[in-house]
Amino acid sequence: MEARIGVRFPIPSEQEGGSTAKEQTMENLSTFQREFLWELEIPRKQVTAIAEAVPEEAYDWRPAEDTRTFSAVLVHIAAGNLMLLFRADVVSPEVMRLCGSLEGDGIAQWLALVRKSFDLERTVTRKEAVLELVKNSFDAVQEAIKRADPEQLERTRDLFGELTTYRRVFLRILAHADEHMGQAIAYARTMGFHAPWPDPLKSMEEMVANTAAG
Repeated sequence: MEARIGVRFPIPSEQEGGSTAKEQTMENLSTFQREFLWELEIPRKQVTAIAEAVPEEAYDWRPAEDTRTFSAVLVHIAAGNLMLLFRADVVSPEVMRLCGSLEGDGIAQWLALVRKSFDLERTVTRKEAVLELVKNSFDAVQEAIKRADPEQLERTRDLFGELTTYRRVFLRILAHADEHMGQAIAYARTMGFHAPWPDPLKSMEEMVANTAAG
């Protein structure tokens, strides 16, 4: 296993003393942690909602033969969450179920992770299993950022051959989830399904109208 740069962010379970971990209130979090959690809610809620809205018989739809299926896009988001947490040295049970058995280091280890994620995309295809993986992966990200020490987030580690901060690894989680959230939404709309949340433009127009009326 790779010799880690910096420190690990273990996420204790209740059996391991998680109930005595620091109180996870917003007041105890840094500005970055609070802002990260705010942004994380967007892909967490929307990816879950679109996954729940699309029926299982459409999970194997893809726009072209050489592209991911709808289920594979969702699994790719979940695997990306967990793989990047692993690069941030998070060792929670959910992360280690995917990444803990891998050997090697650096790019070789990342390549092994990518291959494992491709296997997940091919094998985890049932709606129930996909939803569970997606929800668990976002829960893992949420818990990891809450429990991270702000000072640890500023320390450095290697990411894809570049020395960067743990904080940036977490930002990469957001960017990756948002990127493929858009892909999943486009797939769903192409298949004829509507996004299961209010139209943001209509919501803003209603706010303006209500403010003017008040």
